[in-house]
Amino acid sequence: RKLIKIMAAWFNSIMPILGIPSSFLPKPISLPPLSSFRNNNLHEQRLENEDLSKSSSDDEKSVKQDNIWQLFREAQQNILYLNNQRLGAIEELNKTNKEKQFLFHKIRKLEAEKKEGTDKLSTCSELLLRIDSMVLGSVITPAEASDFRSLVLNHKVSVVDVFNLVSHKSDSELLRELRHFSDQSKTRSFHIIHICTEMAPLVHRGSVASYVTGISRALQRKGHLVEVILPKYACLDLDQVQGLREVKGEAYSYFNGQLHGNKIWNGVVYGIGVTLIEPLNYSSFFNREMIYGYPDDFERFSYFCRASLDYIVKCGKQPDVLHLHNWETAIVGPLFWDIFFNKGLGGTRILLTCHDFNSQGIEQPNKLALCGLDPSNLHQHDRLQDNTNTQFVNILKGGVVYSNRVVIMSSIHPKYTIVRNLSHELEPTLNVHRDKLVVAPYGFEKSTWDPTRDYFLPENFNAENMNGKAVCKVALLQQLGLSEHSSSILIILMNTSEKQVVNQPLESLQEELKDDDNIKFVGAYDEALSHLLFAGSDIILCRSFLDPSDETPLKALRYGAAPIAVGMHTHINRVIPFDRNLMNHDQEATKYSKIINNTFGNISLGLAIDEIRSNPSM
Repeated sequence: RKLIKIMAAWFNSIMPILGIPSSFLPKPISLPPLSSFRNNNLHEQRLENEDLSKSSSDDEKSVKQDNIWQLFREAQQNILYLNNQRLGAIEELNKTNKEKQFLFHKIRKLEAEKKEGTDKLSTCSELLLRIDSMVLGSVITPAEASDFRSLVLNHKVSVVDVFNLVSHKSDSELLRELRHFSDQSKTRSFHIIHICTEMAPLVHRGSVASYVTGISRALQRKGHLVEVILPKYACLDLDQVQGLREVKGEAYSYFNGQLHGNKIWNGVVYGIGVTLIEPLNYSSFFNREMIYGYPDDFERFSYFCRASLDYIVKCGKQPDVLHLHNWETAIVGPLFWDIFFNKGLGGTRILLTCHDFNSQGIEQPNKLALCGLDPSNLHQHDRLQDNTNTQFVNILKGGVVYSNRVVIMSSIHPKYTIVRNLSHELEPTLNVHRDKLVVAPYGFEKSTWDPTRDYFLPENFNAENMNGKAVCKVALLQQLGLSEHSSSILIILMNTSEKQVVNQPLESLQEELKDDDNIKFVGAYDEALSHLLFAGSDIILCRSFLDPSDETPLKALRYGAAPIAVGMHTHINRVIPFDRNLMNHDQEATKYSKIINNTFGNISLGLAIDEIRSNPSM
């Protein structure tokens, strides 16, 4: 009975802590007091002989034991019930927190968009007032001022991007920019359609996604019309699409000897028109967990490419440029010139961008017939025949041969180095088509990763006012469940891309250091946490500065963190600095690339940590 009282007191003490009312507990069974058992035993001893008394005593003990065990079972049920209630409450709380966080980010995003709209109007108004002042100061004539006013009013969106910081510019500088912008506005704008397999923030598995979004937004700011056509993957983040709707109408495409129906979806992402193609008969092509890496990738993407061209012709579109990306959509080149050129697309030209040559799409020639191409016509050395394995066709090679221009993305290597050393057996083809090759450095879409207006951050900041970075650091530690003062050096390891890769050394490291309080592993990619990670960190470790598709150094620099290049050896105790002798500085590079290489190229991890301790503001 003493034990039961202790357990009852324990239940009463933990119920308020767990927030569970007493009504949730099943009512314990009622037992007679022990004194009643004792009185009954004395009464029975008077009435019965000694043998019967001994038997009755044994029965009484058995009843008592049964009652006590029943109480224990009731207690166990109560404990299990309480634990289930606790787990359910925690799960519900986590769900509520996630919904709250999602709504918070939505509100911040809407506030940022509203502020951006206000800033645009302010810039236009400020520019118009400066035009007035230049007329009064006889810097320009009234007629020229009238033309400039019309220019500003007719190009509000692009004007804001060109004429920032109007108040800091002299009249002569501003006039020069106005005249240059006026000349540009008179040039012909282009209609560009990207046929691609990725686009941020809808689906992001590599460098193509951010590149497509960034260049599309930049071209639209310059007055060009840009559209994007994507497969409708099951993993698309459709919350990022404004006004998503299914288009009513027939949309058939040819594949494997017959026509097949497709659902067409339209919407807008960052002001860019986006079309999603969803196969009906081949619905399994894009209803998968991964984007790439399946044995039937050629069938999947050749279906999509043919469906994209059939859709463009069906809609009567006549784009100036079809922009293709990597081998997955390179088959559009042969399809365009062999089948679609004479279907109202005579004024269209093909641009292929190669983000790397690691994957080229090596396939059996007879598979070309699936999308309507003639294998015997294309399986030739000057067309799609692979340069090494001549019994196969090379889809990326076909894209190079059948494109009017080929852009190779590299912020590091010049054209000759790429062709000779990095083209993976495509050197003969690239040499033949050398005149159409252009090497372009990777750019950076600053509007998505901008600490001055990033709605994922609890407080924004810039280079002049870094107070917000300290706030972000505290928020980062809190979100990861770490103490603000847990360590002078805290290590956070997170995959900074949505591309999921198996990293056995990292998994081994995580297992070995799982009990270290100063190291935090974040398994899955999280967009909001990724922004907070860059904003709250002092040092960001990069695999190297040689990977042109890796935007990690650029993001680090933009968010006030030092990008430090290290090569991770498979043995976790060895950290090897990257080989800076591989750098080739005799070439054009972006401003960010130059800053990163010149400023951080010679800084080791140890030196960076010393600088953080001794001179953190610098």
